[in-house]
Amino acid sequence: MQTVIDIRMMAEADIPAVLEIQAVCYTEVTPESNESLHAKLSASQPTCLIASLEGNTVGYLISLPWEFSSPPALNAETCRLPPSPDSLYLHDLAVTPSARKFGTGRTLVEAFLAQLRGLGLGRASLIAVQNSAPYWERYGFRAVPLSEPLKAKLSTYGEGVVYMELEA
Repeated sequence: MQTVIDIRMMAEADIPAVLEIQAVCYTEVTPESNESLHAKLSASQPTCLIASLEGNTVGYLISLPWEFSSPPALNAETCRLPPSPDSLYLHDLAVTPSARKFGTGRTLVEAFLAQLRGLGLGRASLIAVQNSAPYWERYGFRAVPLSEPLKAKLSTYGEGVVYMELEA
């Protein structure tokens, strides 16, 4: 029997589970605060997703319509969407270790890509952390050459990060 991963829009009540998943998954980056997660969710709830398995939250994906040239700051306590976004920025994807074998990450990414097509923004972007660039390359994301201001912004995300894009 095939395991079914349910994907739905994130709600404020999901934030405690998101914080728990972050704590397990992020070992090289400081997890975002409750305030930062609430700010992103309030800014673009339709592009923030929850994955559940048998009623239990096992993963999430936070994305924001954004300007490609200037990704949002990590752990910001406020989040205001830009007036003219040109990218769907995939800010965060995390899946509990026990749910990874069921394709939970892939299911969340596929939902994100469907949103990208629906929004008609033309490209997606993300910052690959914890040496995850090869994972994102499987979906067609490619590293982007960095300007000095972009290098400075990415330094807040830790060592070895890669800014990536996917043309839709």
